[in-house]
Amino acid sequence: MPETYTILIVEDNIDIAGQLGHYLGEKGFVTDFAHDGKTAINLLAKERFDIVILDLMLPDTNGLAICKHIKQTSETNIPVLMLTARDSLGEKVDGFGAGADDYLTKPFALEEVYVRCLALGKRNQLHKASSISIGLLNIDFLKHKVTRNNQPISLSSTDFAILKLLVEAYPNAVNKRFLAEKIWGDELPKTDAIRSHIYTLRNAVDKPFEYAMIKTLHGIGFKLEVPD
Repeated sequence: MPETYTILIVEDNIDIAGQLGHYLGEKGFVTDFAHDGKTAINLLAKERFDIVILDLMLPDTNGLAICKHIKQTSETNIPVLMLTARDSLGEKVDGFGAGADDYLTKPFALEEVYVRCLALGKRNQLHKASSISIGLLNIDFLKHKVTRNNQPISLSSTDFAILKLLVEAYPNAVNKRFLAEKIWGDELPKTDAIRSHIYTLRNAVDKPFEYAMIKTLHGIGFKLEVPD
């Protein structure tokens, strides 16, 4: 299943933001927008993003402050691509000093933004562990194997992808929209497919065992939980 990155575009120029969103959407990415710093921080607190494309000059703050906020408060590493008209060496040094992972000056080619996002996403994936254990549940991302209490669990590719997202988010919850966009991108199913897959996932991961690890948080989403 190809990787679908969820990208937050923080850009006050609506035309540039629209062009970026349209182009990256055609490439299979899922995009969301913030046209000022306050909206960006609110979205980052509520949603999960794989990459942030960040303009340095925003109407209510500057991108350096937003970048520092991302790096200091996010529970996972979110790569930041700074996109700005500021092209001096000193300004680039300030950007990387604030925690930016890449820096691209305006004017830019949309294709270059795309390939840089691809590189940032892949690099971030390489830094992640190849397997993770939560309690007695183990998921091997490379071998696509899942065990609980050392018992192998057989999952469909979609159920495996959903469990992977829950494991990566642990101990936090993820909402249905995030799961659906990561699995299907912009081509969302018409039915409540996530609920159906959570049902089959529970039958495989929880039902044969002493306690349930997949919890529903009504109005929020789903999370993994291990008893104390």
